[in-house]
Amino acid sequence: MTLFANIDTNSGPGIGNIAFDRSHRQFFASDLDSGLIHRIDIDGNLIDTFDHGVDGRPARGLDPVADDGAVMDIQGAAFDAEEPKSWGYTQEERSVHGLAMHGGRLYYSVGEEAEIWSVGIARDGTFAGDPRWELTVEADEDLPVTDIAFDTRGFMYLAQRGEVENRYDYSSFADSGEASVLRYWRESPDDPETESIWVPAPQEYAVGFPEPYRQGAGGIDLQYGYDAEGFFNRNACTATLVKTGDRLRDNPALEDQLIEGGPLAVHGVQLTRSTLVRPKNEPPFGSWFADYDGFFEDPEVKGHVGDVEVWRPCEGRAGYYEPIPYPGDIPVPGWPPGFPPPNDLPPCIELETAAYFCTPAGLEADLYIHDRAGIGGDSLSAKSLTPGVGVSPSKQTVPSLATPFTLGINGHIPGETVDLGLCFYKQSDAEAGGYFPCCKVTLPLETPLESCAP
Repeated sequence: MTLFANIDTNSGPGIGNIAFDRSHRQFFASDLDSGLIHRIDIDGNLIDTFDHGVDGRPARGLDPVADDGAVMDIQGAAFDAEEPKSWGYTQEERSVHGLAMHGGRLYYSVGEEAEIWSVGIARDGTFAGDPRWELTVEADEDLPVTDIAFDTRGFMYLAQRGEVENRYDYSSFADSGEASVLRYWRESPDDPETESIWVPAPQEYAVGFPEPYRQGAGGIDLQYGYDAEGFFNRNACTATLVKTGDRLRDNPALEDQLIEGGPLAVHGVQLTRSTLVRPKNEPPFGSWFADYDGFFEDPEVKGHVGDVEVWRPCEGRAGYYEPIPYPGDIPVPGWPPGFPPPNDLPPCIELETAAYFCTPAGLEADLYIHDRAGIGGDSLSAKSLTPGVGVSPSKQTVPSLATPFTLGINGHIPGETVDLGLCFYKQSDAEAGGYFPCCKVTLPLETPLESCAP
């Protein structure tokens, strides 16, 4: 291991979470001292920051809250190694914890009465300056959400971590037994009676055997599915939920059953099929457990396990564009410039990213488009070129390209490549009548391997 980046403005409270933006080969890190989100390039250089307290809160009509400047001063009279309030954390209203990239946006959690927000990441990798509130977390306890993950179907997973504790003997770094692991999904269609586009009540997972099955330690990620013999099923990229936790197999009432499976003092990770939401798998006999150091010691230790990351290079490409062969159906002869194109001419629009969501109506795909030709388009006409597959709506307009075009896809086989015929244009041009510029492309869109069937 070598030093990657040094956030030298952090006086000691540390980093809450790290997220990797594979589209731009960069990292984001949440700063528990200042509340800033740092943007870091692939070489470890700090580029810029996003300040939720100042630039995010006003998007919801909230007063901006600047950092109070408090620092961790271990030589100061007010410092107490066992009292987190003396450690220089930023104010709760601007304290950012968990981070995750999804669909061209950076999702982040704020505060102990946790809210989930997101901000767009522009084509050049910079913060787009369009923060938006996503939801306020519904859980039995108000605890910070320290990790966020998305699967290929668009489900959002959240992991809480217990209150910070620090004992002189290092026995405890965080409380355990109250932190929930939750799953949200988008409303479809969006319910105008609810403020959020996400369902108001999440699903929950049973973590650990001590009741009430909330032994989460704040880390979460997704893993391949497993077959009946315990081997990876590489056709199921995000079928298993991986959660960090303490005392995962420690329940005296179930000791006779649990002892057959190995040691009881497991601090580490619990792996569970993502479909096993409570009350299924309660208690979690349908899970696997792994100790983080393999010693299975000190059952009273708490909070030593933190985050978990899974390497699973199976997410696949979102698709690519091919120009429709000339003469095609371009409304204006000679447009775009240089038409008819040579075979190696790049397409007039590009797909920056695609995000998938399972809804009661089936699969939805959010398409973020880059206007390579510069026609100023804001509208998309779409149809399926794959027999037996339907796409809706046929036409839609968005306020800006920071907002995705959302298509419903039905009749496909999970993992099937669906050919979409797209026409990208400007709505005001279409309303003016006559011919107007329309960028026509064919998009082979690889659908997720997981099915949206309940």
